[in-house]
Amino acid sequence: MTRRTFVGAAASAAAALAAPSFPIIDCHIHLFDIDRPQGVPWPPKTNTVLYKSALPERYRKLAVPLGIKGAIEVECSTWLEDNQWVLDVAGKDKIMVGTVGNLDAGKPDFRKNLDRFHKNPLFRGIRYGTLWNRPFHEDVDRPEFIENMKALADASLTLDTATAAPALMPTLLKLTGKVPELRVVIDHLPQATPPAEAAALREYENHLRELGQRKQVFVKISEVLRRVDGKVPLELPFYKPRLDQLFGIFGEDRVIFGSDWPNSDQWAGYPQVFAIVHDYFMAKGQPVAEKYFWKNSVKAYRWVRRSPDQPKG
Repeated sequence: MTRRTFVGAAASAAAALAAPSFPIIDCHIHLFDIDRPQGVPWPPKTNTVLYKSALPERYRKLAVPLGIKGAIEVECSTWLEDNQWVLDVAGKDKIMVGTVGNLDAGKPDFRKNLDRFHKNPLFRGIRYGTLWNRPFHEDVDRPEFIENMKALADASLTLDTATAAPALMPTLLKLTGKVPELRVVIDHLPQATPPAEAAALREYENHLRELGQRKQVFVKISEVLRRVDGKVPLELPFYKPRLDQLFGIFGEDRVIFGSDWPNSDQWAGYPQVFAIVHDYFMAKGQPVAEKYFWKNSVKAYRWVRRSPDQPKG
């Protein structure tokens, strides 16, 4: 794809998109400020696409024209005090309806930290998985970790998975079996690369189908775009088979919208990222589209309504 083609496609996507008649909640954005004295652990300075401050004011300019009325931040920093930093930043802008924090549920101080941050109603859960070298596969066999997951559920908070790799699915099955009351959101499942080997692929698909039977498991249809041979297709037909598969497994009641902004800028601009899922779900009719774009997020996150233009759950 040449630069002229990409710019033309971006302009066309932005022009063709009109804000839907219903409100939208973006359930996956990241916030960070590279100008803080302590800096940021992510993104790295070498990433010229991402290394610029991502704050609510910048997000508003991109999202509001497309009909987004609220957003949930998903924490990309492992620094404990960045949970408080995000809560402080989110508290100053009513477009932010929640945050998913980053607490190590395998550490002895987890309950203390959970109690601390959960006092703020914007704190809607934690992100945990195999990122940051956390041994999620081993944790699910530790009684202390399971007790921490039960505490998360008892607080009516949600667990977001950090990665959607096929290897994570058996771990999620084990966890949701042991803590069936815990709401789980699988992030970025469209971006996962299914196994190439036939037997492994069948096993992976069986795992997905089994998770699809567990009503407390939601899937974020995010990170849909992908790079193929150095190019990023911007046409829905390229992505439709994968989206059809996931929608067929999890259904209209457990799919959730997330842009992954600004990480999504590595594939395309916000309008193009939004256009793919907009076109896919609007083709299913407004009732289904509303579930994806906001209604299911209420069930998954119990987020905080902060302004009159945000929908009532």
